[in-house]
Amino acid sequence: MKKLLSLLLALTMALSVAACGKTEDTQGGADSSVSDALLSGASESSAENADQEAQPKGSVESAPENTDREAQPDGSAESTPENTDQEAQLGSSAESAPENADRDNVSPEDSASQDSGHYPITLTDQAGRQVTIEAEPQKLVSGYYISTSLLIALELDEKMVGIEAKADKRAIYRLSAPELTELPSVGSAKEFDLEGCAALEPDLVILPLKLSSAAQTLEELGISVLLVNPEDQTLLTEMIRLVAAATDTKARAQALLDFTGEQEARLTRTLTDAEQPTVYLAGNSSMLSTAGSAMYQSDMIRLAGGANAAAKLLDAYWVEISYEQLLAWDPEYILLASDAEYSVEDVLADPNLADCSAVANGNVYQMPGDAEAWDSPVPGGILGAVWLSGILHPDLCPEADCAAVIDEYYETFYGFVYSESSPE
Repeated sequence: MKKLLSLLLALTMALSVAACGKTEDTQGGADSSVSDALLSGASESSAENADQEAQPKGSVESAPENTDREAQPDGSAESTPENTDQEAQLGSSAESAPENADRDNVSPEDSASQDSGHYPITLTDQAGRQVTIEAEPQKLVSGYYISTSLLIALELDEKMVGIEAKADKRAIYRLSAPELTELPSVGSAKEFDLEGCAALEPDLVILPLKLSSAAQTLEELGISVLLVNPEDQTLLTEMIRLVAAATDTKARAQALLDFTGEQEARLTRTLTDAEQPTVYLAGNSSMLSTAGSAMYQSDMIRLAGGANAAAKLLDAYWVEISYEQLLAWDPEYILLASDAEYSVEDVLADPNLADCSAVANGNVYQMPGDAEAWDSPVPGGILGAVWLSGILHPDLCPEADCAAVIDEYYETFYGFVYSESSPE
């Protein structure tokens, strides 16, 4: 069947391209088949995210997820979680985004001329592309763990027919929508399965920005695609509004954004006059890899009432430092990424850090990752600041209060109680 589908897709593309060739004398290779386009798209996608883990049957998990989050600008994990410098990513999508597209000046709300629920609608995605959705999508595919998590929060998981690679490794799916782990995989940012995705006949596909070539090919097959790039809190908010506008779930999305906004306001109000202890955030693969002020994780530390020890680093990327530099900063707290390949005990026992204040005082902690990585721009990323505020300021943000906020979030948007969950 798959070979038959491939032949049908090839015939469709060939006819489409041939038709275009009649109107454009300068268009070369108008008789190329969809197979060539698929191979080209897969090749371009495979060239990115070389640091991702190889997946069974030739697929590689997508970014954050998905990823070595240390390779993400401004965070993302599982953190995905799949990220590159934002400007570089935008540049890589030039073939699908107009040169004069000004994403910052066009919101999802502004780009839709109709009220919620009225189709067709035209939206501007995070690559600056104009995407028209003819009717309310009933079959969704997400090729990115951050957009998948959002679809669950928007109560759209039952409409999903395809998902990114290694979905069964994500605790948030098992806890909130276990049926998603059984959906067909469409691969990762490194090895995206174009034919498999098209075979699912989705009404809407959501992909990370780095898969712009795959998006173009899918659109040539008549499939609507939104490219998203939630590399920081502002872009995450924009992504939430974009997906909500496309799926007619604006009320649910607003509730999600209101929750985040209320917690940001509460933390700011509560910690305004508090002292800000210095915090060193260590990356997942190395204790000496850290996030500077341009990254998502730095905002998390600030909201929690701390000061990023590495704030003078301006890289939008994880930076390798030396023991000498870390000792010169002498942070009061050391925070390990949620998926660190080493432990708190390893740091406390490191003789090179014996004179570091955080180690000497036992102030070394690891971000929780029981449900998802809060030290990445996932929809629930605000919970990272909520949890950390209880570590840095237990007198102002008691642990019990922080736990109650976390439980409220997951019970409201994901249908389980975090404190009672027992992820495998």
